[in-house]
Amino acid sequence: QVQLVEAGGGLVQPGGSLRLSCAASGIIYSIGTMAWYRQAPGNERELVADIDRGGSTNYGDSVKGRFTISRDNAKNTVYLQMNSLKPEDTAIYSCQMRIRSRSFVYNDYWGQGTQVTVSS
Repeated sequence: QVQLVEAGGGLVQPGGSLRLSCAASGIIYSIGTMAWYRQAPGNERELVADIDRGGSTNYGDSVKGRFTISRDNAKNTVYLQMNSLKPEDTAIYSCQMRIRSRSFVYNDYWGQGTQVTVSS
């Protein structure tokens, strides 16, 4: 069984920074794309950023230039460095990974979500 565990959420003032991490454990043969999504109350879930196995990244328009996604393949971990945080960044942030576990196909796995609140 594969499990994703997130850490690093919390309360921060506008303009501040937070770093999220998400580590995968279990029977893992290979991990493809890793991603962070977020969902604020009353809003649909949106892609924040993703990174493929080669390190190519993609960002949502609202976070470009402020957030940085990175990964450590040896640790099966993805990070999200969030700088210049704004109140509108307040949401539950969830990691997602495309993992090849027991089968020959990749399946999507999700973390439990971590709350990020930006407020003075």
